[in-house]
Amino acid sequence: MAAAQGHFSDHSDGDGGKDDTEANAVPPAFKRAVDALRAARLRPELEIDPTRPPQRLAPYAYALEAAVVEGEDDLADGRLVLLHDPAGHDAWKGTFRLVTLVRAELEPEMAADPLLPEVCWSWLTGALEARGLAYGEASGTVTQAGSHYFGGLAERRPATQIEIRASWTPQEALGGVPDTGAHLAAWCDLLCQIAGLPPSLADPGAGTISGAGVVSLPQRRGPQQP
Repeated sequence: MAAAQGHFSDHSDGDGGKDDTEANAVPPAFKRAVDALRAARLRPELEIDPTRPPQRLAPYAYALEAAVVEGEDDLADGRLVLLHDPAGHDAWKGTFRLVTLVRAELEPEMAADPLLPEVCWSWLTGALEARGLAYGEASGTVTQAGSHYFGGLAERRPATQIEIRASWTPQEALGGVPDTGAHLAAWCDLLCQIAGLPPSLADPGAGTISGAGVVSLPQRRGPQQP
């Protein structure tokens, strides 16, 4: 299983780095939310690493990037950002916000399904609901983009990419801290779902996502070619 690690947006690592004064200025609620992300235990098919978070979306931010890898196949990838504004944010209706980008490549026959965008969006909401997570103010887009190859690349099959961009406000528990570890697990469920992996039998919280309208996409592509 992979464990998440990362850095705060103020460039301190929260673990007694080179500037303890900066680290100590991080709100305790945000520290606890990030600690829960770092402690999350995830499926072995996931490779997860810290990445530099955006600097201007909120006073505090933390970001992770992940890929679903099976053998030499990169099946899907994504980025999850935790934002925190201790003063609250009118649009969020809370002090925390989760923002994500998830991408995968589909077979043309699957991409031809006119309901695919609705299905992909339902995978996100279904992943959260399957883990019993309360959230609000969800919004986002599902985008399909097709690629056709010519000249020296003409032998490659046409490809269609699906991209989910979304954000939601996790419900805050006692102490004003949301269960970010569970939200990360739900996000990883979405990433594995769009990659075409079956639910993990070792994770009782990652059962079949209801309401999606279709089964998981089958494993469908090999390593990306340059």
